[in-house]
Amino acid sequence: MKTTRKGLRDGELKKDTYGRLTCSECGESLKKKNDPDEVFSLRMCPNCGSEWKELR
Repeated sequence: MKTTRKGLRDGELKKDTYGRLTCSECGESLKKKNDPDEVFSLRMCPNCGSEWKELR
Protein backbone atom coordinates (compact mmCIF):
# COMPACT_ATOMS: atom_id res chain seq x y z
CA MET A 1 0.00 0.00 0.00
CA LYS A 2 1.42 3.35 -1.07
CA THR A 3 1.24 6.67 0.74
CA THR A 4 -0.85 9.54 -0.60
CA ARG A 5 2.30 11.52 -1.44
CA LYS A 6 3.64 8.70 -3.57
CA GLY A 7 0.23 8.34 -5.21
CA LEU A 8 0.27 12.03 -6.12
CA ARG A 9 3.79 11.76 -7.59
CA ASP A 10 2.91 8.62 -9.58
CA GLY A 11 -0.25 10.20 -10.99
CA GLU A 12 -2.67 7.82 -9.23
CA LEU A 13 -4.16 10.71 -7.23
CA LYS A 14 -4.99 14.30 -8.08
CA LYS A 15 -6.05 17.31 -6.06
CA ASP A 16 -9.18 19.15 -7.12
CA THR A 17 -9.63 22.92 -7.01
CA TYR A 18 -10.45 22.79 -3.29
CA GLY A 19 -7.40 20.67 -2.38
CA ARG A 20 -9.32 17.41 -1.90
CA LEU A 21 -7.69 14.17 -3.05
CA THR A 22 -9.40 12.44 -5.95
CA CYS A 23 -8.71 9.12 -7.66
CA SER A 24 -7.26 9.62 -11.15
CA GLU A 25 -8.84 6.42 -12.42
CA CYS A 26 -12.45 7.15 -11.33
CA GLY A 27 -12.44 10.88 -10.61
CA GLU A 28 -14.13 10.27 -7.24
CA SER A 29 -13.18 12.04 -4.02
CA LEU A 30 -11.43 9.76 -1.50
CA LYS A 31 -13.06 8.68 1.76
CA LYS A 32 -11.06 8.67 5.00
CA LYS A 33 -10.97 5.98 7.68
CA ASN A 34 -9.24 7.09 10.88
CA ASP A 35 -8.14 4.37 13.33
CA PRO A 36 -6.99 5.94 16.64
CA ASP A 37 -4.57 3.06 17.31
CA GLU A 38 -2.62 3.59 14.06
CA VAL A 39 -0.12 6.30 13.11
CA PHE A 40 -1.73 6.74 9.69
CA SER A 41 -5.20 7.26 8.24
CA LEU A 42 -6.51 5.13 5.42
CA ARG A 43 -7.76 6.90 2.27
CA MET A 44 -10.04 4.80 0.04
CA CYS A 45 -11.70 5.28 -3.33
CA PRO A 46 -15.39 4.32 -3.06
CA ASN A 47 -15.60 3.17 -6.71
CA CYS A 48 -12.47 1.14 -7.46
CA GLY A 49 -11.48 0.22 -3.87
CA SER A 50 -7.88 1.45 -4.11
CA GLU A 51 -6.28 2.41 -0.78
CA TRP A 52 -3.48 4.75 0.29
CA LYS A 53 -1.92 5.57 3.65
CA GLU A 54 -1.89 9.15 4.87
CA LEU A 55 0.57 9.90 7.65
CA ARG A 56 -0.71 12.22 10.36
